[in-house]
Amino acid sequence: MKFTDGFWLRRPGVTAHYAQETYDLWADGDALVAYAPTKRIVTRGDTLGGAALTVTLTSPLEGVVRVRIDHHQGAHRSPGFRMPGAVEGAGAVTADDAEGTLTSGRLTARITHGAPWALDFEVDGVRVTGSGHKSLGYMELADGAPVPAEPAGVAGYTDTGLAPSATYVHEQLDLDVAETIYGLGERFGPFVRNGQTVDLWNADGGTSSEQSYKNVPFYLSSKGYGVLINQPEHVSVEVGTEAVERVQFSTAGESLEYLVFAGPTPADVIERYTALMGRPPRVPAWSFGLWLSTSFTTDYDEATVNTFVDGMRDRDVPLSVFHYDCFWMREFNWTDGEWDPRTFPEPERMLERMHVEKDLHVSAWINPYIAQRGRMFREGVENGYLVKRPDGTVWQWDLWQPGMALVDFTNPEARAWFQEFVRNLARQGVDAIKTDFGERIPTDVVWHDGTAPETMHNLYTQLYNEAVWEALVDVKGEGDAVLFARSATAGGQTMPVHWGGDNSSSYVSMAETLRGGLSLMSSGFGYWSHDIGGFEGTPDASVFKRWLAFGLMGSHSRLHGSNSYRVPWAFDDEAVDVARTFTRLKLSLMPYLYAASVQTAETGLPMMRPMFIAFPGDPACQLLDRQYMLGDDILVAPVFHDSEVQFYLPEGTWTSLLTGERVEGGRWVRESHGFESMPVYVREGAVIARGTRDDRPDYDFLTEVELHVYPGADGDRRIVLHGEDGASLEVTVTVAGEAVTAIGANGEVLAARLV
Repeated sequence: MKFTDGFWLRRPGVTAHYAQETYDLWADGDALVAYAPTKRIVTRGDTLGGAALTVTLTSPLEGVVRVRIDHHQGAHRSPGFRMPGAVEGAGAVTADDAEGTLTSGRLTARITHGAPWALDFEVDGVRVTGSGHKSLGYMELADGAPVPAEPAGVAGYTDTGLAPSATYVHEQLDLDVAETIYGLGERFGPFVRNGQTVDLWNADGGTSSEQSYKNVPFYLSSKGYGVLINQPEHVSVEVGTEAVERVQFSTAGESLEYLVFAGPTPADVIERYTALMGRPPRVPAWSFGLWLSTSFTTDYDEATVNTFVDGMRDRDVPLSVFHYDCFWMREFNWTDGEWDPRTFPEPERMLERMHVEKDLHVSAWINPYIAQRGRMFREGVENGYLVKRPDGTVWQWDLWQPGMALVDFTNPEARAWFQEFVRNLARQGVDAIKTDFGERIPTDVVWHDGTAPETMHNLYTQLYNEAVWEALVDVKGEGDAVLFARSATAGGQTMPVHWGGDNSSSYVSMAETLRGGLSLMSSGFGYWSHDIGGFEGTPDASVFKRWLAFGLMGSHSRLHGSNSYRVPWAFDDEAVDVARTFTRLKLSLMPYLYAASVQTAETGLPMMRPMFIAFPGDPACQLLDRQYMLGDDILVAPVFHDSEVQFYLPEGTWTSLLTGERVEGGRWVRESHGFESMPVYVREGAVIARGTRDDRPDYDFLTEVELHVYPGADGDRRIVLHGEDGASLEVTVTVAGEAVTAIGANGEVLAARLV
């Protein structure tokens, strides 16, 4: 939110109270506490009247400092986000007449006594950011004053019952020269956040807008630190747009909490962030294969589905998952959990045929919006499972399904009721659940557990996805549960996979889709997918073929559209060839990809890595948003035009995965590619584990494997292969001239060759 009118003035109706000095500073057990009046205290009379801010520093994890800012401590406090990795007393506190420090691992927070207010954050003794003069503020709005900003949301912010606040708390942290900021969830605009004002308020706005399905109040700096704003409520973030030299973040009310994460590299920050907020778990190998849907509003039945499935098989394009979109349920009944008997009279037998005869896994669409005509609406009303208005009536509207209501996941009985519906789907034979929606959450309502409506708007998706995830784990077991979720917030990475929402069928939208994915990967999420070919409209054949190559060189891959099918033969014969080429390429890379997914589960590092994370010392990588690293060693640069692509290769010798051509890095490269090709380069010295088969994603990655050894220094290289059953194998690869050997930890000899 913007409170200023230029450098000197406030906006009309805004009264600003800035922390002027650290008047008192003391250690309170594991906490460092500062008392910061908003005027200089020179005489005793200066202590009478006026606001003061209490700033409390603690450490919930090594390398992390939590900052709590309070004006009136008796006012409502946000519950914040759950932090499953938090521990007690992770920091050491010192305080004397000059300063106080809280040191946790490599991170030190330092508050200087006296004026002006100064809070500095140091990593390994080097200051990375801090809060200085006119950074820490308590803002009051006069009655009738213009609202500083309104978040993007369903039907507008105030129309859903949440009036502008009279008070706000803000913090500003310094930006350095050439420092760039990333993250804040899935955002489809410019990848670097500098120069943007970002409203963290979940909305169903598609990919061609400033709105986001996945607002995550966490940002990552190129200087190697991160910041989590621990407020599920609406937060406004101004990255150099309120004060050009600072990142400002603010929220309504009397308090604000944020956490700073040490690096020194962006990858280190993500590892610490996910250690505190939860790691992405392992997902089953079959989920990395190609998914195909019926598309949204197309006509389909079992015969149509079989035509798609058999058509892929007959054209030698391996298919792993078939997804049933909304109309597996009867129209106007979403969500009621019942297969439409007119179209699918024997759902259990049909699902068994998909598993046994077609050798496929199955995904099914659901959402938490309960249509009035469906069975679950009546049950929800009778048992008090649906969200209510303040007058006790059920909240309803018509924007998605006529008379739809909303499941109240803060009610344990409602949660269990919805979970039983999910368990029943899983028992019938559904392997994965697409959890659509979860963003259009009203604020003119009352929640069962008393949570404030402004808190629940963004937090709702977490409760929704958690309920579905837990039900799937109950039936499928750990390691075999998969969501395909659209909405999320901080912590959502613990329930994968997430996809990028409703995009359009164009090269421009293909690029914005990738930006959204890279932004999400910069926000602590480990896996990502999107609608190959675009959701809205029908792509022309060239766009579809380029998108196939891009979509299959990523974490998870789904063909899906709105009102047109996405089977490749609907475009042209070459599209079938492209689908076959890149599907089989991905499946052949499964030993490498699965090992990368294990690394994601163990460290939080995303499978698809923005270049600034993979190469933090290379300034050329700070702005790159049209390429990425897939795992540690493979660089992918999608083609966003008919043939030509320009991309950057960091220092070293890179080898084309597709042709074996060597290219020297440290420079920009321009290439032309046919539709069955794209820039996919392997970094110097890498060992890429390739499968000896390419027909399915779930095979034995420890035995059906060949190691491809790329040019680099002679000597030993070590890699670890991972099996889906939890087994692992450490392999030593020795290169001596033209000879290469690969020996497992127990003496196993693996196939290996120099590339």
